Amino acid sequence: MAIVRMGQLGQLKQDKIEEYKRLHAAVWPDILKLISDCNLRNYSIFLLGDKVFAYFEYVGEDYDADMAKMELCPHTQAWWTHTKPCFEKFSIRPDSEFYADLKQIFYFE
Repeated sequence: MAIVRMGQLGQLKQDKIEEYKRLHAAVWPDILKLISDCNLRNYSIFLLGDKVFAYFEYVGEDYDADMAKMELCPHTQAWWTHTKPCFEKFSIRPDSEFYADLKQIFYFE
């Protein structure tokens, strides 16, 4: 099983930065379990001003299926009612609304 390293970039609303930080200081246990159940590891979120950078490693076999599982979970739906309003629309590509997936161009271990 190959590890796929993922980076994502988003932009927070200025008046929601502290709320977003507060939410992630105490992530709900059901969300943490779901992240693990969907084969995400080493998940980190970084903040620079209003820019959010997330990094995680995917260790599963079917990323699209695992992301669909995450999206359809009632816990995720509830979590997103709190987190999505924190974001500006960030449409780098037509398929991105709140964040954009970044392409890895270098890795050294």
